[in-house]
Amino acid sequence: MKILKIAVIGSGGREAAVIKKILESGRRANIYAIPGNGGIASYAECIDIAATDISGITDFCKKNSIDYVVVTPDDPLALGLVDMLTSKNILCFGPTQAAARIESSKVFSKNLMKKYNIPTAAYETFNDSTSANAYLKDYFANGHNSVVIKADGLALGKGVIICTSLEQAQSAVHQIMIEKKFASSGNQIVIEEFLEGPEVSVLSFCDGKTVVPMVSSMDHKRALDGDKGLNTGGMGAIAPNPFYTHDIACVCYNKIFLPTIAAMQQEGFPFKGCLYFGLMLTEDGPKVIEYNCRFGDPETQVVLPLLQSDLYEIMLACTNGTLNDTLVKFSAGAAACVVLASEGYPESYEKDFEISGIDKVEKDVEVFFAGVRSDNNKLYTNGGRVLGVTVAAANLNSAVAAAYKAAQSIEFKNKFCRSDIGKTALERLSAN
Repeated sequence: MKILKIAVIGSGGREAAVIKKILESGRRANIYAIPGNGGIASYAECIDIAATDISGITDFCKKNSIDYVVVTPDDPLALGLVDMLTSKNILCFGPTQAAARIESSKVFSKNLMKKYNIPTAAYETFNDSTSANAYLKDYFANGHNSVVIKADGLALGKGVIICTSLEQAQSAVHQIMIEKKFASSGNQIVIEEFLEGPEVSVLSFCDGKTVVPMVSSMDHKRALDGDKGLNTGGMGAIAPNPFYTHDIACVCYNKIFLPTIAAMQQEGFPFKGCLYFGLMLTEDGPKVIEYNCRFGDPETQVVLPLLQSDLYEIMLACTNGTLNDTLVKFSAGAAACVVLASEGYPESYEKDFEISGIDKVEKDVEVFFAGVRSDNNKLYTNGGRVLGVTVAAANLNSAVAAAYKAAQSIEFKNKFCRSDIGKTALERLSAN
């Protein structure tokens, strides 16, 4: 059997999880991580090309006869990497630039939901701060006490600001639209009602016409325990999400997932790849908070360890439009991921501290390398989120306990993590 050449674009824990799962495939494969990181280099060949250098990536893949490319980060998708690869007859997993707008433009995605009656928060869009501030003044005068301000474009998962006063809201508008905190991503903003309820992440495989949801998960975005502190890219995750019952899953499939895929088809840019549904389970039913056009991070680090089917074959089916004929099966267990970060993340932090103890963790522990570099066979911190420590087990309680035990075995200066990953999920399970 031919040895496949597969390139995975990206450099974080999500990419580490994808690569490890592909290596479990029944197909023999050589994996190229572009650019990868010092930890990923232990099981894939890292190529020093930036994930946003779409011409450089395409040239490399063409010259090296790469069979398949998995584009995982949002930026290269928004820049049109899939379009460029496809134009060179290179098979790849991920949406086109037009389809990726479902994440790269919140204005686009909100308008799509409104047009096709997909449940989401009430909202208005603005392209100047004066009209936005005037709207906010009326909004709070009418008795509202919370509002959500979102930059239209990509902002590393940090472009959403929850405000509990008019002053905070107007300050957020100023930061985004005047100070350009998120650069051109803040040229337009979405102002939407604040929804309450448990949050759920559902990643799904899509081939343009068929959607297959993966096991549900729960991200922990705030930096500090008790969901305090600043928004981050994610401090940990668990799967499945106990708030996401069978009945709720059926409602989401019929009222959100299928209509979204149909809407994208109808608009002329069918979605292929991984579509992430960020949901809020409100008293009025589940509503979409956001879409992502790719695997979530750290959700991928708890979802893929539970996947029993062949990831490469599933991704290939998404590309070829044969997902409906492909087995997608998950285990009945649970998984927990604790992110080990650099103190100070998501703002300023120091790096270049040696990492030790990974060799001491149990065999059933997956350590996914994120902000890591290597030098002389040693690993050093090289980012805000350094490692994802994941355990899949028979139940969530066991998975959480084992993940924290392993996390305690790993050391580096200024190591920081939340101590309550999975707490609300476990409370929900005990209440039932």
